Amino acid sequence: MDDKAIEVRNVSFSYGSTIAIRNASFAIDNGDFFGIIGPNGGGKTTLLRLILGMIKPNTGNIQLLGETPLKSRFKAGYIPQETNLNKGFPITAHDVVLMGLTSTKGIGKPFTKNDHERADYVLEQLGLIDVRNRSIADLSGGQRQKVLLSRAIVSEPVILFLDEPTASVDTTGEDEIYEYLLKINKNGTTIVLVTHNIGVLSKYIKSVACVNVDVHFHPDGKLDEETITKTFGCPVDIIAHGIPHRVFDSHHHKKQDSHD
Repeated sequence: MDDKAIEVRNVSFSYGSTIAIRNASFAIDNGDFFGIIGPNGGGKTTLLRLILGMIKPNTGNIQLLGETPLKSRFKAGYIPQETNLNKGFPITAHDVVLMGLTSTKGIGKPFTKNDHERADYVLEQLGLIDVRNRSIADLSGGQRQKVLLSRAIVSEPVILFLDEPTASVDTTGEDEIYEYLLKINKNGTTIVLVTHNIGVLSKYIKSVACVNVDVHFHPDGKLDEETITKTFGCPVDIIAHGIPHRVFDSHHHKKQDSHD
């Protein structure tokens, strides 16, 4: 396998006449914990969808795990910001997690005893084994989000993409999710995380991209007030999960940085 999990080269994408991503270039290593931040409408989700091959760039090229996204995305797990999970559908937490194995088994093939045990193992890791037989409709928002995470990781993906995975989760549940992500990252899974929570970045990520049409990539994962202000277009407090935040050079220290 290539030593790069993701390579983005001179990628641009527009919705009609509206530029969403402009001339983005960066690469992240296998085993990275990569954070993507930026304002609403700045292009974070678009960048994620480009990397996964859900949409095609107007210019440039993307490699995912050393291949085109269409060839390699079956090795990836993905939790979108908006899921198609029908909260009223009578399906248990355990069965939702089993759905995460259909991409590797094939639709229509029966689940094995090992599949059921694997689903329960992942639920147990996220503190959900006691609700395994409970309907999705009866779970809290945080529990549902953990079930979706379980569904995404049950197939043991090489790389995991998460778009605002803790939007409906309380602080305790949020910490549990990030600690579990850190655990699987330490075991070798590459994590790509879109988040608005800057404090999370200070504690967990290794590299970061600030996205607001232009993509500014920082492989050391360090943040400062100027960076955040430039990305979001207004001053933003940096709150760092109880530890000092990391700092780095501003975006305009090199001529080409305005297009990174």
